[in-house]
Amino acid sequence: MSRKESPSETLPTLRHVLSRLYPYMRPHRKLLGGSLLALLAATAMKLLEPWPLKFIIDRVVPSAAGEDPATAALAPMTLLALCVAGLLAVIGLRALFQYLSTLGFAFVGNQVLTDVRADLFRHLQSLSLGFHARARAGDLTMRLIGDVGMLKETAVTAALPLLANVLIFSGMIGVMLWLDWRLALLALSPLPLLWLLSQSLTRKIRTVSRKQRKRQGELAATSAETMSGIRSIQALGLEEQVSAGFAGANAKDMREGVEGKRLSAGLERSVDLLAGVGLAVVLWFGTLQVLRGRITPGDLLIFVSYLKHTFRPIRDYAKYTARLAKAAAAGERVVAILDEVPLVADAPDARTAEPFVGRIAFQDVSFRYGDAGLPTLAGVNLILEPGRSVAVTGPSGVGKSTLASLVLRLHDPSEGRVLIDDVDIRSITLSSLRAQICLVPQEPLIIRGTIAENIVLGAGREVTPAEIEDAARLANAHEFILEQPDGYRTEVAECGATLSTGQRQRIAIARAALRDSPILILDEPTVGLDRASEQVVAEAIWHLARARTTILVTHDLNLAARADRVLVLDDGQIGEDGSPSDLMSSGGKFAGLRGGARSSREADRALAS
Repeated sequence: MSRKESPSETLPTLRHVLSRLYPYMRPHRKLLGGSLLALLAATAMKLLEPWPLKFIIDRVVPSAAGEDPATAALAPMTLLALCVAGLLAVIGLRALFQYLSTLGFAFVGNQVLTDVRADLFRHLQSLSLGFHARARAGDLTMRLIGDVGMLKETAVTAALPLLANVLIFSGMIGVMLWLDWRLALLALSPLPLLWLLSQSLTRKIRTVSRKQRKRQGELAATSAETMSGIRSIQALGLEEQVSAGFAGANAKDMREGVEGKRLSAGLERSVDLLAGVGLAVVLWFGTLQVLRGRITPGDLLIFVSYLKHTFRPIRDYAKYTARLAKAAAAGERVVAILDEVPLVADAPDARTAEPFVGRIAFQDVSFRYGDAGLPTLAGVNLILEPGRSVAVTGPSGVGKSTLASLVLRLHDPSEGRVLIDDVDIRSITLSSLRAQICLVPQEPLIIRGTIAENIVLGAGREVTPAEIEDAARLANAHEFILEQPDGYRTEVAECGATLSTGQRQRIAIARAALRDSPILILDEPTVGLDRASEQVVAEAIWHLARARTTILVTHDLNLAARADRVLVLDDGQIGEDGSPSDLMSSGGKFAGLRGGARSSREADRALAS
């Protein structure tokens, strides 16, 4: 059963969101102040709007009939002209001030939330892999695009009108109390009932809005997962099953949306009904007051006009409540990400790394994912000499990729430390650490753009066409690139869908060649390749690895056998360590597996068994 919300829950939530976003607003204080002054001026003009008509009824009409000696000095038509001109001036000024306030608040709101979205995107990239392992990519996209967009829209379409309504509401009540406090209290008597009704219904609206926002995040996550796995879905014939699940969630979102509209409409109509009751009471007792000479007909006109506008903010509050509730839910989701603290971050006294020689040391390193479970690595002690290559192999799940990720500080050790050139890598900045390490992952990043743009991605410097071609030649990619329709200028589809697995891997190797980093990490670079592509990629790998400290994570025992050194991990510890020839002659696990495996695929199966 869902938790019941207190009636005042939205305001604290919005206050928390606004306080978190205030640093983004600080540079725009002057424009915000000017926009607020324009809003106050527009409110004043709104309060003055019925007064020219009051003068016409109280002064012009009696004067024209010879009944008002107080205005005998002015001709009735002159008074009428002045009142009409005053009305036009008030309406014109109100329109101008409203335009200026709306424009100012819209500019600040859009600028602030554009900055928030940029920082949110940057912050998402800084969050640790553990966070991204728990999160759903579609839901994060929904927060980045949909929730920030909701805050942008609400700032202009709900928050600003609501603020204006509050000012108008307060001003009109003040004027009515000044004109006749007894009639004012009578006119406003339905307000307590309206307040109780609005609190009851807005609580329900907030609950529905939050559910709907969460549901929309789940829909975005489901659709993103479906699109990314469309090949497998089609191959397995799961279209109907996946569509049925999406349709069910979509239908729930529709029902929650309709329920929210029903509650809002019910509140609006209740306000209209009670406003009608209040207006009838004012007309009855106000007319009696006019007949008794306690107020003028113009005063009654002011009351009637104000009363219609006094109940409008409450009616509009129902309309804006749903938007504000959605904004509160969206703001919570955005702030929750901004408040997320990266597990891996620069230390306060972190310094820029000196150029690496490439000596890597693991000292009593243990690592576990989360707080529970057995460690993935346990007490690893290891030294990798500069310019040498080490292949890390072993069954799946024994910590091979984790070992490599600790060098990049994608994770920090649970215990122990990792050093490069005798310096703890936690004492240097992440940017200067990763700038000197190059990673060729199992699934390389391929962006939408040209092949040349993908090769220079991450180079961090200006690159000439000749350098791009040299890197492609080193990666054995030049020939297949020339076979493309536009060569190096050929546009690549999203995620490299127009390239084969081997071609994508060779582009990643060419990218690594351009970075010219002293440390190279390759994580399962030949997985999923056919035999011919394996050989081409393997040659490219060893061309790239020359004179670099290279960590090669692989199941391919034939590829591992070409390294200077082989580590066989077993249950998070180093089971075997030595040159390929020494391990083969020792007759250990590596020798047995490689000797019995005629191909890398058989080696993969042997290691996994």
